[in-house]
Amino acid sequence: MTIEERTLDGGIRLITIANTKGLTVELSNLGAGIVSCVVPDAQGRLADVALGYRNPQDYSHDGPCMGKVPGRYANRIAGGHFSIDGKQYTLAINNGPNALHGGPEGFQNRLWDVELLPNGVRFTYTSADGEEGYPGELKAVAEYTVDEEFNRLNLDLRATTSAPTVVNLTNHTYWNLRGEHSGSALRHLMTMKCSRYLPTDDTLIPTGEMAPVAGTPMDFTAPKELGRDIREEFPALKYAKGYDSSWVVDGWQPGLFQESVVVLEDPESGRRLEIGTTQPAAHVYTGNWLTGSPLSKNGGEYKDYDGVAVEMQGMPDAPNRPEFPSQLLRPGEEYHQIITFTFK
Repeated sequence: MTIEERTLDGGIRLITIANTKGLTVELSNLGAGIVSCVVPDAQGRLADVALGYRNPQDYSHDGPCMGKVPGRYANRIAGGHFSIDGKQYTLAINNGPNALHGGPEGFQNRLWDVELLPNGVRFTYTSADGEEGYPGELKAVAEYTVDEEFNRLNLDLRATTSAPTVVNLTNHTYWNLRGEHSGSALRHLMTMKCSRYLPTDDTLIPTGEMAPVAGTPMDFTAPKELGRDIREEFPALKYAKGYDSSWVVDGWQPGLFQESVVVLEDPESGRRLEIGTTQPAAHVYTGNWLTGSPLSKNGGEYKDYDGVAVEMQGMPDAPNRPEFPSQLLRPGEEYHQIITFTFK
């Protein structure tokens, strides 16, 4: 295991972690993000499978939230309003009529503190009481570690608060298992341990229903190409110009870790990514609006659908949906979720 660090202008710190099995991950303290993930294919050839930008400064305030940890509440909150114990809180509206990924600044645009570990890095960020409208001082931790035995990247997400608040943390990396410069990811196969999904209105706010995927384009219970049904006349797909929806993890229980909740496979390269988690939902976004992003790492331009983000997280708008698993965090409690990325 090797770990290297370099510091760039603007306080950006890049940490590179490599094991002896061919996995090399580069992480940035800007948004606690994954900026590179190099893994071997079936023939041992290496490629960077995480989309990213040539200029490290371009990760700040980018539309795609490329590779980063959004917060304080990832995904959408309807109307930018929620209440706790009878008191209403108002957030910035930054996605149609709704609040998205914590607000215009969000954790994804902050410089996190860095602590190097023997096999990874611990990023920490303290969000002030009232920051972006959220109550309570929140101390967030995003700890990335790499396994030596096999090609696995672990992400441990933790948070504590000084006052009742809501929190939802995830990782927003866009994957293309053929390589970040290889074009559309819609030929990837995806399998999900999810037999229900969350229908939404046309602003992508859940209706509260957990609908069966059977017989719909949302069914990935068996391996299916991401692009097979993406042009179907189906509400979720029409609203978002592709997949931008949450699925309910089968058998979810608080604190229970499940392996291979979502599996991505690229038949061309032979690469396979298995994503495990303790989270109750899997949000899949097929990069429907990547066109116009900053220049990519190879100096080209990404187009729509060139990567797929698989965000293991709490459910969108859960603070306003008592039927969803709660994302409420009170003083004395610890928010703790795990996400793993295993490459084969």
